This record gives sequence, C-alpha cells and structure tokens, in this order.
Amino acid sequence: MSKQINLDPIGKVHAGEEGFSLEIFEPFRDALNGLEQFSHVLVFWWADRCDQAALRKTTLVDLPYAPGLRKGVFACRSERRPNPLALTTSYVLQVDVEKGLVILPWIDALDGSPLLDLKPFIPSSDRVRDFHVAPWMADWPEWMEEAAAYFQEHAVDFGE
Repeated sequence: MSKQINLDPIGKVHAGEEGFSLEIFEPFRDALNGLEQFSHVLVFWWADRCDQAALRKTTLVDLPYAPGLRKGVFACRSERRPNPLALTTSYVLQVDVEKGLVILPWIDALDGSPLLDLKPFIPSSDRVRDFHVAPWMADWPEWMEEAAAYFQEHAVDFGE
C-alpha cells in the first residue's frame, strides 16, 4: 500500500441562506494576498460527510443527472469516492485578507466543509480548447456562466 498522506484544513466553507464564503484560518490569511486580482478561484474542499469507510469503497455510482446510468467515480464528480476530495471553480466576488474571507456567489460544498486549498484560475493551465465529454453530459452547457440556469431548469435532488 502507499504512504499515508495527512491534510490539514486551511479553513472552512460557509454555505447557507446568508450566502457563500470561504473562511481562512488565521495562520493562512496572508496567503490570500493577491487573490483579489483574479476573477475565479479553484476551491479544493473535503466532502467530510462522505468520509466514511463504507463510502470510501464506492467505485460505481448511479448518476443523479442521468437516470439509469451507473458509472465509475473517476468518471463523475460524486463525493462518494476513495478520497472525498472535491473541486469547485468559482467566481471571486470579494477577498478580505484581514478577516480571512473569500466571498463567492455559490459553491456546491455543504456548510462547514473543510477547506484544503485555493488556487487562482489561470486560463493557460485550467482550460482547454479541444475537449469532449461523455454522452450523458452532452446537453450540459459549455460555460460555467450558463450552468446555473441549466441546472435550475433540470433540477436534480443530489441529497446529502
């Protein structure tokens, strides 16, 4: 087996009726310096409610957005996986280094989810011109800015 890896949270996600934000713990707040100059951030968070021995053995899941299809967790964004590491790309509304807050318009993490890392969105590193997706996602919008309307129209209860 491989060497054990230890991850320490740098903060936590706040997601609720009052809005969406990332709270950065005090020792890491200086690391926010300069993030406000980027439009988007890659948010790495831990799906802690799925961090259970049984769920970590999950390799196949029923796709909630493609009824009747069962696919491998490496072919979807399910939180039920060997390591419940999640990634969300989000628009940055505001960064407050002193308070350790990054304000977002939305994030698909649950309130209190541990925050592991932030990286600025850099087009030359984080997007590709020529791509394809699986057929079950063929009707999904190509751009993040169009996704909210699409998913509201095609609402799926992903559960917790």
